[in-house]
Amino acid sequence: MHTMFEQEITKYDRLVKEYLERVAKPMGDMEFRKHSEILFSCHSCGIEGSSFTVDDTWALFEQGLGYYPVGKTLLECQEMADHFKAYEWMHDYLNHPFDVELTKTLNRLVTQNTLPYRVPGAVPGEFTTVDMAAGDTIFGDHDKLIAQLPRLMDSTAGAMADGTAHPMVLAARFHGFFEYLHPFRDGNGRTGRLLSNFILLQHQLPELIIRKEDRQQYINALKSKRVEGTDEFLIAFFFQAAIKQMEDALNQKKNGSRPMLFF
Repeated sequence: MHTMFEQEITKYDRLVKEYLERVAKPMGDMEFRKHSEILFSCHSCGIEGSSFTVDDTWALFEQGLGYYPVGKTLLECQEMADHFKAYEWMHDYLNHPFDVELTKTLNRLVTQNTLPYRVPGAVPGEFTTVDMAAGDTIFGDHDKLIAQLPRLMDSTAGAMADGTAHPMVLAARFHGFFEYLHPFRDGNGRTGRLLSNFILLQHQLPELIIRKEDRQQYINALKSKRVEGTDEFLIAFFFQAAIKQMEDALNQKKNGSRPMLFF
């Protein structure tokens, strides 16, 4: 797997150094985390259909639920506020074992105030009790899929510890398997993207923000895991998205630092 993505790994590793040095470090930890939280939350919820813009997300972050953007539903506001909580909890507990309890906690936080409206009787953070479908995808027998989750978490934790796979390859592979299992009634995508970033953060790497504009490409890459049983497209997509994210930020920094002609 390493050799297949050798070029991507080399480019990614080089960009990470520059990105951390020129974008993250000068912002300081607090400002950089806030910046990442707003972008991550906006795009992760956007992939699931939220109509929040980055500006809406920023305003909600600053003002809490006292902010009520025109044309947005209370459910959308609550979903975003829940995502902030899950994101912040994850950052505060990066020493948590990579286990089933971690998935349940993140899912509970992500769906806390929306699941009861969407699926009356369903419990945030508890596994689904029915077979799942999303879009045109019908998932397998939920009991059989959920039974595989502990093994997925254990084997990923083992791979994180032994360090043989590149963390981005690991994050992408894990993500494909997790979404295949689809263990929760709601919030599988948001939970899975948080868990993949948990892997990256454990290795002191920047978070991967999958942009809502790339939703179709992302979904196609996930489908190839189900249909063809291959991780290749999803790993390639993760690298491509991460590289573009860092290049865009570095270009913004460069362009924003040019001397201006004042009159």
